[in-house]
Amino acid sequence: MTAALTEANTGTTAVREGYGFDQAALLAWMQGNVADFDGPLSVEQFKGGQSNPTYKLVTPARNYVLRRKPPGELLPGAHAVDREAKVQAALGKAGFPVAHIHGLCTDESVIGTMFYVMDMVEGRIFWDNTFPDVSREARPDYFDAMNAVMAQLHSFDPEAIGLGDYGKPGNYFARQIGRWSKQYLADELAGRNSDMDALVAWLPGNIPAGDESSVVHGDMRCDNMIFHPSEPRVLAVLDWELSTLGHPLADFAYHTMMYRMPPSIVPGLAGADLAALNIPSEADYVAAYCARTGRESIANYEFYIAFNLFRLAAIFHGIKGRVLRGTAASAQAADRAKAFPLLARMARESMENCT
Repeated sequence: MTAALTEANTGTTAVREGYGFDQAALLAWMQGNVADFDGPLSVEQFKGGQSNPTYKLVTPARNYVLRRKPPGELLPGAHAVDREAKVQAALGKAGFPVAHIHGLCTDESVIGTMFYVMDMVEGRIFWDNTFPDVSREARPDYFDAMNAVMAQLHSFDPEAIGLGDYGKPGNYFARQIGRWSKQYLADELAGRNSDMDALVAWLPGNIPAGDESSVVHGDMRCDNMIFHPSEPRVLAVLDWELSTLGHPLADFAYHTMMYRMPPSIVPGLAGADLAALNIPSEADYVAAYCARTGRESIANYEFYIAFNLFRLAAIFHGIKGRVLRGTAASAQAADRAKAFPLLARMARESMENCT
């Protein structure tokens, strides 16, 4: 599965049908808005299945990356590339590893949709949490680098870095649980599931006391990080589409779900021999984050895991509905629909570990 994932998502291809745009208009915009830009310019499209189409802009001196809203009718608020540009620009100024933003274009007449241009960061992306291409001795350093990036992100005061209005602070879990419960219950075609029903009933009344708010990424995985070509160092965190103001422990627990996820769903670490691979245990990884963020421990850790598994199960339940309606016919969508009951069962098991 990992080799197929890597092949499907690595590198570029010719611009796919339906995703082209006026390259002369883009060239003119680049000349007027990107410092030290010098053409000529050629355009390739990244293979990865991002919901916001992403392109490699090649010039003789350097390469850039363009992300745009997809063409066609879109749901209100979806594909907000202006938010992606805003959060990366603010975090970059604060010293967080992101690609430098050169400019945002909100004028849809240039290439047909809103877009932004950022640096092309050269490095390595790992699609497998076992880091198979890294030496056994170096693996702990790569996990430590991911851990450090998560702790750094959650250390910023949103107001201080210009992101105080980036989302709704407070009541994050109540809002998220309500949203995903409503979506699950509304999709009658995808059907009900006893594990999900138990979670819908239990989660709202068991939200841990205390509320924190920070910038959260929302999808922090190893394949959303660009590592240095030869060092255990994160050069840039990618794909900020789900970022907002939220609870840092929800964001961190989503990241640590890599320890629980079976390879049949994503290339997770469930069933892997961590000692043989020289990968830190989940407990040690959590302890390292706590040390970096000034926490003695994470009380109610299993709640945060249960919440994230529930959220992911709700997403997969929605995919199941689209598969049954014939609006999501890809093999990947069908596989995710089949994985829904396992995710719901895992979420319930984490719930039961809380009580």
